[in-house]
Amino acid sequence: MDPVAGLAIYFIVWWITLFAVLPWGVRSQHETGDVTPGTEVGAPVRPGLLKKMATTTVIAAVVWLFIAWIQIYQPIPYDSIPFMPDFGEAY
Repeated sequence: MDPVAGLAIYFIVWWITLFAVLPWGVRSQHETGDVTPGTEVGAPVRPGLLKKMATTTVIAAVVWLFIAWIQIYQPIPYDSIPFMPDFGEAY
């Protein structure tokens, strides 16, 4: 895998994973019963963004390693995927 392509894939996987991890453990002001005047009741009390970024980095690294393993060792040949174009044809 080309290093630039690897970084691009990791970047995309990291952002997708971040959006999946963001709602984990969020408690709103309404749930805690301590609503600050002038704020939205659904606003999080302690979002814990650094912890979520660290979790995202670890999960994205595992997913990226799996994608890199598939791309490098090709346990599933690209030609066997039905929706992929036939790479054996000459264009």
